[in-house]
Amino acid sequence: MRKRPPSIDGLAASTLQLPRGTWSTVLDCLCERFPAVARAQWLERMARGRVVDGAGEWVAPDTPYRVGLEVHYYREVADESLIPFDEVILHADADVLVADKPHFLPVTPAGAHVHETLLGRLIRRTGNHALAPLHRIDRETAGLVLFSTNPDSRARYQALFRERRIEKDYEAIAPAFPGSAFPCVRTSRMVAGEPFFRTQEVEGPPNSETRIDVVARGELRWCYALTPITGRKHQLRVHMAALGAPIVNDALYPSLSHRAAGDYSAPLQLLAKRLSFVDPISGVRRSFSSHRQLLG
Repeated sequence: MRKRPPSIDGLAASTLQLPRGTWSTVLDCLCERFPAVARAQWLERMARGRVVDGAGEWVAPDTPYRVGLEVHYYREVADESLIPFDEVILHADADVLVADKPHFLPVTPAGAHVHETLLGRLIRRTGNHALAPLHRIDRETAGLVLFSTNPDSRARYQALFRERRIEKDYEAIAPAFPGSAFPCVRTSRMVAGEPFFRTQEVEGPPNSETRIDVVARGELRWCYALTPITGRKHQLRVHMAALGAPIVNDALYPSLSHRAAGDYSAPLQLLAKRLSFVDPISGVRRSFSSHRQLLG
């Protein structure tokens, strides 16, 4: 059985099975498949053992190309910026870990964020390379994320999400909406939008559902309690915007607005506040709450 290469500094390897082609070396194939990565970068990664084959052997610049060869490589971003906010570990045991994530920190590597992720930080802190997130929240959203710490029990906790046996409660700050009755339920059909990283509502049978209530009422802004019944991409943000009360500092909904890289002055006012479930192993009901507060 082939063994996956270990994570390095909390970063798991990406995998490419070499396709059919006429390249003479693995290096030539990688350069053509990933034109955004300069040849010099591949050479530098190879020199540090950051490109290996399925047997764990280093791939060298002159390693011959072979159709079907499994190549593992570690993504890197030059001059990746430090995200200046800290996560908090609220709970950790033999099966799960609960982290309280700050705004702006992605859960897993994506785009320009490779080293600075919640997963990477937690692996480096705990030394547990088997850590895996059981669900995701947006980079812009703060709050609770549940991780599996044990591959042997992971499937039982994953089933909680698949079978909707876990309660996730969010809080959001958004404009007052006195013309609507609360609590209410928002349902809609959500599909991929334009640009590709957005989601939009369309006509058709609903595939998303959110319960919405009001926690506190201010003069111009209210604090809302949001409970997603389904888990569509950006569901809470889309539903609040469609309701007419877009979440404060949302740069995607209802319309796009530009935010400069490294600008942390206006965090999205959305917080994954609580997680609650019956533990599939012990049978005990477990509840966790974020210690973070939104800006009222």
